Amino acid sequence: MDFYDVIQNRESIRNYDDSRKISKEILMRILNAGRIAPSAVNYQPWEFLLISSNEMLEKVRACYNRDWFRDAPYILAIKGTPKNAWTRKYDNYNSLETDLTIAMDHIILAAENEGISTCWIAAFDPKILFSALNLKKDEKIYAITPLGYSKPDFKKKSNKVRKEINEVVKFI
Repeated sequence: MDFYDVIQNRESIRNYDDSRKISKEILMRILNAGRIAPSAVNYQPWEFLLISSNEMLEKVRACYNRDWFRDAPYILAIKGTPKNAWTRKYDNYNSLETDLTIAMDHIILAAENEGISTCWIAAFDPKILFSALNLKKDEKIYAITPLGYSKPDFKKKSNKVRKEINEVVKFI
């Protein structure tokens, strides 16, 4: 798919076919897109957690109580630790959230390119998620996404509602 078509076609999907698994080959291509994402000073402060076992899916799904979320055959979480990310010396800005966000965006766009549906979720309950994944106190997750095929009868929206370009771009 053309890159600009990928960007235009990508949308948050809340409709998953729980009977259809994604091949390992496709999953690895999607995850590799996150692996090769840029990060500050190339620290790559991430680890990708692909949740697929029924036991772990049940635990993780409790962090975001939506019926459609229960249908996705996979849930992806990207974790990292601030101490492993670059920190700007002038004001102590830590790049972890930015780095994990870039990796997640690469993964979501790669999934779209492969015909795999995703939905960026930040509204999860962190206590439930961190407990389910047995994370350490200093580990962070800023977003999760289901991964799966949409149900056969699902139709994407034909148009995105976005501000006009002159509302968001200023040449100065």
